[in-house]
Order: sequence, then C-alpha cells, then structure tokens
Amino acid sequence: MRVPRVPGTAVFLTRSKTGVPPVMAWHIQLHEKVMVINVMIEPVPWVGKEEWLRITEEAPSFWRATAHFGFRERPDIPAILREAKEKGCTILLDDVTYYVGHETVLPKEDGGGRPKWRVSLFSVMDRNAAKVTDFFKLPVNDVVEIGREIAI
Repeated sequence: MRVPRVPGTAVFLTRSKTGVPPVMAWHIQLHEKVMVINVMIEPVPWVGKEEWLRITEEAPSFWRATAHFGFRERPDIPAILREAKEKGCTILLDDVTYYVGHETVLPKEDGGGRPKWRVSLFSVMDRNAAKVTDFFKLPVNDVVEIGREIAI
C-alpha cells in the first residue's frame, strides 16, 4: 500500500517515545517529510545545550526527536526544528504544519471508572491548563488540533 503524501513538513507532538503517535494514526495523508517530537521536562532547572536534543532518522524523510528541557525552561518547537535542520534534517521550515492531540476527559457512561468528583476535578484542571500552542510557542495559524474523548 502506498501512503499518499502532500508537500511540506508535518510535525507531530507526542508523549509516546515509540510507535506511531495516536494523532498521526488518525491523519490520513502524510507530508513529504515528517518529524515526531517528544518533549521531556526534566527535574532540573536547566538542561545543557549538548544534552537537549536527540534526533534519529527512522525511515527516509521520517525523523524522531526527543527534546529535553529543565522545569524553568520553556519548550520552543520552532527552535527545535531550526536546530534539527542545522543537524542535517532536510525538513522544510517555510512550510510546516503542527499536529497536536487534545483529549477531553469524561466520566464513563456506565457509572464505573473513577469517582465523579475526581473526573470533574481533572476536567477543570485540564480546561484551565495552558494552551498547547502557547506552551510550545507554536504559530497558531499552522496548528491542526485533533481531539478525542476519553472516558475514565
């Protein structure tokens, strides 16, 4: 099976360190070049420049990057892409689409799962959290947010 490709570079932000990110699995077409980025916030205030970014090419025009930041640093995804380009990735910086997943937590319909007060508290915390575009310094006009509901 041939996967259809469109021009440009796709960037998928993910918590998972292996496998295909869920938000990528939901996306039907892949860009010519794809980078999957995993951002790790470390329990130190600052991470040294020599340690902060690791990139591997997992397939032709498909890279996986792990970026490490200290808890006092603010992750900057466009800066990660510029650094990746300097390190030899042939990504297209002038044509980037950022894909992020958004989960909405709901109580299970059958009444099982977590206590309702806990789900409500988690939902309030989630609603009040920083927007992913702000937290990762993403250009808002280049972001595709794909949402799903999770029952707990």
